[in-house]
Amino acid sequence: MLLTIDVGNTHTVLGLFDGEDIVEHWRISTDARRTADELAVLLNGLMGMHPLLGDELGDGIDGIAICSTVPSVLHELREVTRRYYGDVPAVLVEPGIKTGVPILMDNPKEVGADRIINAVAAVELYGGPAIVVDFGTATTFDAVSARGEYAGGVIAPGIEISVEALGVRGAQLRKIELARPRSVIGKNTVEAMQAGILYGFAGQVDGVVNRMARELAGAGGDPDDVTVIATGGLAPMVLGEASVIDEHEPWLTLIGLRLVYERNVARS
Repeated sequence: MLLTIDVGNTHTVLGLFDGEDIVEHWRISTDARRTADELAVLLNGLMGMHPLLGDELGDGIDGIAICSTVPSVLHELREVTRRYYGDVPAVLVEPGIKTGVPILMDNPKEVGADRIINAVAAVELYGGPAIVVDFGTATTFDAVSARGEYAGGVIAPGIEISVEALGVRGAQLRKIELARPRSVIGKNTVEAMQAGILYGFAGQVDGVVNRMARELAGAGGDPDDVTVIATGGLAPMVLGEASVIDEHEPWLTLIGLRLVYERNVARS
C-alpha cells in the first residue's frame, strides 16, 4: 500500500493506493502547530480503521509520498517518516525530486509542490496541452504545454477566502453557507451573496481559462484542443456552471504523488 499526503493551506488530503487504485481517502484540517507525534497519532487513528492495514503504525504501508504548501507541516511529516516509518521508502516533493515535468518558470523553486504534482498527473492522464484548475484556499490555474512542460499559471483568491472577506468587510453582510441559490437574481441578502460567489467564480474560471487556452494553443492552434481539468475540494460547486471544464478528477494531486513516488523509488 502507498500512503499519499497532500498538505494544503486549509485541508490535508490523504489517500491510500493499492497499485493504481485509490482504496481509501481522508480529509483533515491543516494545523501548522501539530507536532510529529500528534501527526503520528492522527495517522494511526485514521489508518487503524482500514481492514487491509495492521493495528500497528506502519503495518501494511510499503511507501509514502508527501507534498506540502506549509513548510512547518512538511518539517513535522519528515520527522514522522523518520521516527515511525523508518523502514518505509518515503518521497517528499521538494527541489531535486524527479517529476518528469520540465518547469518553464523564471524561478522553478517558487512553484508550489502541489501545482507541479497536478501537472504530472494531468500529463499522465490526459496529455498536453492542458489546464488544471484547482479549487482550494486559492484558485490556481496551471498550464501544461503540448510537450508536457509546466508553462506557468494564474493564482486567484479562493472561494472560501472571498466568502470570509465579504463577511468581515461588509458592514451589513455576514458569513454564509456555500450553496447554490434559487436563482441568479437573489431575493434576499444571503442568496444575493451566494449568487455572486457561485456565478462570479464560474465566470472567472471561463474567462481565465479561455485566455490561457488561446495562449497555449498559439498562432494557428485550436484552443479547443486544450483539456481543462478541475480538482480540489470546492470544484463540485462550480462544475455545473463553468462551461470550460472537460474533466473532473478529485484525486488528481494524490495520483500525481503516486506517479512521482514510482519515478523516484519504485523504478530506481
